[in-house]
Amino acid sequence: MTTTTRSVPTKDEVLAYLSERRNWGRWGDKGSAGAMNLIDERKRLQAIGLVEKGRTVSLSRPFPVTPTAENPRPAQHYMQVWERPGNSGAAVDYYGLIYHGTATTHIDALCHVWDENGMWDGRKPEDTLTFEGANYGTVDAWSDGILTRGVLLDVPKHRGKPYVTVEEPVHGWELEDIAKEQGVTLEPGDAVMVYSGREAFSAEHEGIWANSVSGEPRPGLHASCLPFVRDSDMSLLGWDMMDASPNEYDIGWSVHGVIFAYGVALLDNALLEPLANACAEEGRYEFMISINPLNVIGGTGSPVNPIAVF
Repeated sequence: MTTTTRSVPTKDEVLAYLSERRNWGRWGDKGSAGAMNLIDERKRLQAIGLVEKGRTVSLSRPFPVTPTAENPRPAQHYMQVWERPGNSGAAVDYYGLIYHGTATTHIDALCHVWDENGMWDGRKPEDTLTFEGANYGTVDAWSDGILTRGVLLDVPKHRGKPYVTVEEPVHGWELEDIAKEQGVTLEPGDAVMVYSGREAFSAEHEGIWANSVSGEPRPGLHASCLPFVRDSDMSLLGWDMMDASPNEYDIGWSVHGVIFAYGVALLDNALLEPLANACAEEGRYEFMISINPLNVIGGTGSPVNPIAVF
């Protein structure tokens, strides 16, 4: 996996990343699951073999019920108390949310986004999306759960700075350097977590990383990361910050394009600071990761609580 240039790609180059190296048709009649097809029994056993201590780390943010600039559509959570005979009772509650956005830890299914060339595997939105849900590239394709080797790439540690800034987005060649520096070799089917220091950034920027209300620029990964994702043949990309926005190419999706071009799932708004701390303490940047989406037929994704195990 080598990047031949360290210059920022042109718009034509970025469009080529999204069109000339697509994975469309690669997995035949199993295409709805996309790059998750790279996680086979051997890959799962490899991941299980990484567990030495049984230490677990959650990568999920708390359920986002408080309105903020990052969370303009807060989740709903309310309680009911039911009385039962003999002075007994039960407490029940209701959850409701729109999880896509910048607040909830969630996984994006392959029907979530598209560009002018179409959806994942060449499907058309008008043929795929219905009021009852989508019919291809949906989250229920992963209903048996996702268990694979996880790798963390720690950008703040590499840079010697607390967080990624708008002025200095994360580039693909930088991720290659970090992997070498950390002594990890990426393998097909891996779930790659890119830590950018979202908590530290928020602490110095009025408690937010992305202002969804005003649409101010947000730091994150540059479109130059697209070849890195494709070349590594990963099954999933997880991040605490997402694509740097706005992109300078006037295209709807930059790194989010890995969904419809390569069939790679995205784990958005992952809480990666505790994982980065655990990796530093354990002295290793690979681990088993388990992600279990809700089994929603036709869903465009799901809230998740990913667990890394050392």
